[in-house]
Amino acid sequence: MKLALAFFVTAVLYASVGFGGGSTYTALLVLSGAPLTIIPIISLACNITVVSGNSVQYLRAKLISLSHIWPFLVFSVPMAWIGGRLEISETLFIGLLAISLFFAGITLLMKRTVEIKSKTSKSRLFNAIIGAGLGLLSGMVGIGGGIFLAPILHHTQWGNAKRIAAVCSLFILVNSISGLSGQLMKMETVEQINILQPYWLLLPMVLVGGSIGNRLSLKILSQTTIRKLTAILILFVALRLLWKFYTLSLS
Repeated sequence: MKLALAFFVTAVLYASVGFGGGSTYTALLVLSGAPLTIIPIISLACNITVVSGNSVQYLRAKLISLSHIWPFLVFSVPMAWIGGRLEISETLFIGLLAISLFFAGITLLMKRTVEIKSKTSKSRLFNAIIGAGLGLLSGMVGIGGGIFLAPILHHTQWGNAKRIAAVCSLFILVNSISGLSGQLMKMETVEQINILQPYWLLLPMVLVGGSIGNRLSLKILSQTTIRKLTAILILFVALRLLWKFYTLSLS
């Protein structure tokens, strides 16, 4: 029940800034001792559950223009599938996740949320390279990649805060679906799939949490306040994972 509550809080916080929460879901599962084979599957499924609703809301609000973001999506999707198919060791998995979370937390904590004129004339080649790289990392560690895409878009002045959150939400959705398909293809037997059964409660918990977070994002709380809370949570989990990575490296 504690794990389900942690997933609920994570979904509220991440959805409020346009993310799915996959990075922290993965970290929480690692720290809870869940089997490594199912961790990315659970995280990606929860990601999809949260950002599906968010993406629909952003599309209705006309904050997403597919003609401007297709290079990110077209090149990230196949790379996320490849990343999901790769077999990596537990030590490498935890190390990549810890470093990714630490980078994301620091970036979120330092980033200023500002309103700027959208610049859609950025190089499509640059966008394609970024999409491909983030897609590969996303599939490997069971995240959607939006938490890394957002700082890049802010630093390159791609658009205002709400448009970037909307783009990241859709980016997370398509990468999570692609990465999940790659991860599921690694499951060799029905017995392995049955290991997922004790974790069924996590999906409805993140569904409710994501809905609340999306409402907070659009109508109630400041983006800056939620972003800082999310950054603190990410850094706390990242430091715990870095310690776990250190102890595994010594053994």
